[in-house]
Amino acid sequence: MKTTERKTRATGRATLSDVAREAQVSPITASRALRGVDTVDPELAERVRSAAAALGYVPNPAARALASARSDTVVVLVPSLTNAVFVDVLEAIYRILQPAGYEVLIGNSHYDREEEERLIRNYLAHRPSGLIVTGFDRTEAARRLIEASKIPSVHLMELAQAPGVYCVGLSQSEAGATVARHLLQRGRRRLAFVAAQLDPRTLQRGEGFRRALIEAGCYDPALELLTPAPSSMALGGELLVSLLERHPDVDGIFFNNDDLAQGALLEALRRGIPVPQRVAVVGFNDLEGAAHMVPRLTTIRTPREEMGRRAAELLLAVMRGETVKVPAVDVGFELVTRESS
Repeated sequence: MKTTERKTRATGRATLSDVAREAQVSPITASRALRGVDTVDPELAERVRSAAAALGYVPNPAARALASARSDTVVVLVPSLTNAVFVDVLEAIYRILQPAGYEVLIGNSHYDREEEERLIRNYLAHRPSGLIVTGFDRTEAARRLIEASKIPSVHLMELAQAPGVYCVGLSQSEAGATVARHLLQRGRRRLAFVAAQLDPRTLQRGEGFRRALIEAGCYDPALELLTPAPSSMALGGELLVSLLERHPDVDGIFFNNDDLAQGALLEALRRGIPVPQRVAVVGFNDLEGAAHMVPRLTTIRTPREEMGRRAAELLLAVMRGETVKVPAVDVGFELVTRESS
């Protein structure tokens, strides 16, 4: 019988040992080569891949997890896969974890705490090596699941100072306050906060914006226009019109994200509402297109690529048992001032 025909399991499927024997390497080297670990000699890695292809070998992640009490996967849970913010973060995470030999499993909670809890419960059953979650707002059951699993975990987008908590993010509240101070410095006094989706980070931005206005003595609760509807450019235009119809004296608006802000700028252009002469507009995230609006959009730039990269690097350090000197990594933010304010 030819080597490529040899099957040692009762199922008839080739095993990792078969691949290692065919490639004339140890099973450990074969495993690392097939997982893409970049410390394996390229020539050996190619030999292992060729042997695996010849034998028709398909890895069994369930068996590997049982053998090691952990799989070679990292679970990343985000609230949206259509929001460019999270796409940028995920790309950066993948670029760090994949060369280190980990497969990245992505879960989308759709901004639903119960859905996130279900995802956590299902993914933890597969014994991942690590977990990256978005923010700190989740059900108590989900919190207990993560804690009881003892799986290394990193939180994205927000910051917290607590023993055993690893996170990479920025102060959403301070970013909101920065927008308020910017508009106040521009001489604006009737300032509105317009937001959709109303996830925890949006509410934190609103809290910071409100705090700065209260300190300046010009906060008006009537100028907060909040809706749980999903964010979109179309909604941004609708909210701008609604706000100005009810409060025509508004002279500055902070939209909780660039989607809404860009939609508002387009609607203002259609209706002949001069920006910033009549009303200043500020967004959040500095997404692609913000610098090309008419007028160009003032916004808060968030370092999304850096956030994903630093989160993945932090998780790798925790999974490897390394000493982590800075468990809460503040990547900061930048106010990018353009023509809209």
